[in-house]
Amino acid sequence: MVGWKLRPASMADVEAVAELRAAVLKPDLVRLGRYDAQRVRQRLRDGFTPAHTWMIEVGGAPAGCVALRPAKDTQWLEHFYLEPDLQGRGIGSAVLSRLLERCDREAAAVRLNVLRGSPARRLYERHGFTVETEDEVDVFMVRDPLPARRWPLASAEGTRSETWPVGRPRLAR
Repeated sequence: MVGWKLRPASMADVEAVAELRAAVLKPDLVRLGRYDAQRVRQRLRDGFTPAHTWMIEVGGAPAGCVALRPAKDTQWLEHFYLEPDLQGRGIGSAVLSRLLERCDREAAAVRLNVLRGSPARRLYERHGFTVETEDEVDVFMVRDPLPARRWPLASAEGTRSETWPVGRPRLAR
């Protein structure tokens, strides 16, 4: 897998992300008969919130973005785009895993919508998302947080418990 990192987004990133969105979504939107070059970019500009968005960098250069927007009892995964030539290399899966671990720690469900027929749906299904509902254009998916267990951890005072997501026990410190 190619090395990557996340950095907080800023308003200076909005145009690059709008162009990336247009490139990534074009094949699916054309297939669905919904592609409008201006609209696809403007919808990103209208919904871009740097406080909830990270840029994905590969080799120090912007290569994608992802947003987690808080809502009541859930997080919405939005604007998850990766340069087409970097797709299929494990970067998207690794980024998604990191964000889901954060949501698991917060016991937050994660919701998203993906275009019907998009290959991205398989990525989301591999990470535990299931279909809630769908319409002629979008598939709405949800992933409940992994249940937490209490794992005993050693401390100077003896044993104490902390909550960790299932499948990720911590060794005694």
